[in-house]
Amino acid sequence: MIGFDEALERLAATVGPTRQERVRLAEAHGRALAAPVIARLDSPASDTSAMDGYAVREADFALPARLRVVGESFAGHGFDGAVSAGECVRIFTGAPLPRGADRVIMQEVVRREGDLAIFDHALGGGRHVRPQGSDFRRGDELLPAGRRLDPRAMVAAAGADVAEVEVWARPTVIVLGTGDELAEPGRAAERPGMIPESVSFGVAGMARVFGAEVVDRLRLPDDPGVLQSAAAAALDRADLVVVTGGASVGEKDYARAMFTRSGLELIFSKVAIKPGKPVWLGRARGRLVLGLPGNPTSAMVTARLFLAPLLAGLAGEPPGAALRWRPAPLAGALPACGERETFHRAVWRDGGVEAISNQDSSAQKALAAAELLIRRRAGAPAALAGETIEALAF
Repeated sequence: MIGFDEALERLAATVGPTRQERVRLAEAHGRALAAPVIARLDSPASDTSAMDGYAVREADFALPARLRVVGESFAGHGFDGAVSAGECVRIFTGAPLPRGADRVIMQEVVRREGDLAIFDHALGGGRHVRPQGSDFRRGDELLPAGRRLDPRAMVAAAGADVAEVEVWARPTVIVLGTGDELAEPGRAAERPGMIPESVSFGVAGMARVFGAEVVDRLRLPDDPGVLQSAAAAALDRADLVVVTGGASVGEKDYARAMFTRSGLELIFSKVAIKPGKPVWLGRARGRLVLGLPGNPTSAMVTARLFLAPLLAGLAGEPPGAALRWRPAPLAGALPACGERETFHRAVWRDGGVEAISNQDSSAQKALAAAELLIRRRAGAPAALAGETIEALAF
């Protein structure tokens, strides 16, 4: 059994992006760049106005100034002429600055009398002009390779006049749920002793949240032959196979064994965490295999801690990008931590983070209420309200 940090180090040393592809920017949201985004033009493309007002020649100002308005300049449709002595142009935010003009006077301090603009106030310090290329220049690298195209990055890429981008392909995932006791939701009440198969729904959902394409989600019986065939077929169809259940030491725990014929090589097996100690990671036939516990909370906690960084790595990002721990104040006391690093399910409350009272690894109602994970290092002393802890969005 290894510690959490060592497990993450092994994971990071193992995972990498699969294949890159060129896609239209409109289809690239959420993808990681395989090549940087380079600006195809200056931004702004010319000197532009930073506000609504009047484009003027500073040399014309001897207060009160009376300038003849000779035209208008709009964003996308500028004034074709030049501003000469004694003239000005009505201008709007984002419009190109006319030739001859060197500053903009805000409309709030200007009086109009027909085609005359009258300026009674002294010029302030601001020129209210955005110089050409003041945001970026043609040829500048706007976004580096590896950057995820979040909404802010999408704006920058589009603003650089880029229509297509090189991205890493979305990782493909198959989720296999194992156990004779499991029934599809809606069927469990028909047979005594059956349990609705819930974990694969959550794991598949989390995979999608972190950018994967879920190719399939299957429920499998505890039959070695069926499991081995399903494992081999899944490895042919996905970059990552996630198997839930069958990960402890019970007589019918087949999760690892089902991949043996496919040449499973373990990267780690069992991690000193609570919940989720049975989690394991391996590789078979060039594909990654992640084994998660069968209890719902254990499965979802380990999916957040291991599946999310695996998908980040497969998608071309640093695996650690999926695990951004933040300091946060504790809203309620926590007991001392035992020998295993512990991840408490928690909520925001009264300006701080409070652990949910029901921390049972099979509790599904409490799981649904959880918003955060609190990380407690092995052997950590009891923590009081107001102390700072590490929290992760769950």
